[in-house]
Amino acid sequence: MKFTKMEGCGNDYVYVNLFEEEIENPEKLSIAVSDRHFGIGSDGLITIGPSEKADFRMRIYNADGSEAEMCGNGIRCVAKYVYEHKLTDKTEISVESGAGIKYLKLFITDGRVLSVRVDMGEPILAPELIPVEAEGNRVVDEPITVAGKEWRMTCVSMGNPHAVVFVDHVADFPIEQYGPEFENHPRFPKRTNTEFVQIISRTEASMRVWERGAAETWACGTGTCATVMACILNGYTDNKVLVHLRGGDLTIEYEPDTNHIYMTGPAREVFTGEWKLEEK
Repeated sequence: MKFTKMEGCGNDYVYVNLFEEEIENPEKLSIAVSDRHFGIGSDGLITIGPSEKADFRMRIYNADGSEAEMCGNGIRCVAKYVYEHKLTDKTEISVESGAGIKYLKLFITDGRVLSVRVDMGEPILAPELIPVEAEGNRVVDEPITVAGKEWRMTCVSMGNPHAVVFVDHVADFPIEQYGPEFENHPRFPKRTNTEFVQIISRTEASMRVWERGAAETWACGTGTCATVMACILNGYTDNKVLVHLRGGDLTIEYEPDTNHIYMTGPAREVFTGEWKLEEK
């Protein structure tokens, strides 16, 4: 099976082109290829295939084999892949995901996709749709007890669940200690991604993320969008924010008139190879 390793801000996945390859068990394959000692090494597996509703369809499998609805960094890499591998010559494309159809604009220099702007759609704030167990129509700056401590969280879905927690210093935050506790907290019926966020200014923030099914990753596109929405809901930032992640920077912009969030960031192809299916 031929594959391509790609990353967006350090959020790395193994990509398989289903126009050319067949996968019988993508959940099992994702576990195998994601292993950083015995596999290729990645945050998961993303497949690129045909869609009846859009130009392409992506499916995302976490490192533990579970399927995710959406990946903002992953979808930018999909755009780069389909353009540079000549599956399309369009610079504006649509991609079907588990969180609906997303629309992307590709920025091209010398035939290469250097960055991609993604219309990430409308943020979901209703607790039952995120989902998170809570009263009222929003979860903003709400207390939650995790690992014996009381925290304040703001919950947003970008097609997948996010709990955003503001902290004073994110660089030395013990994410390995508290990330799994948030992920598996009983208030989140489908588990949750958790963003730990430090506000720098009205237009800048730093973030680390504990991803559901993947542990800490170097970036999370949907999580960055959820973070900026949480910043706005709490009155911490303006509508356009530069977010620093472990693997790089993303620019997130919220447009109140349309209630849509836009994400702009890089995508990079790391290497290509061939996976011996019979050996794993």
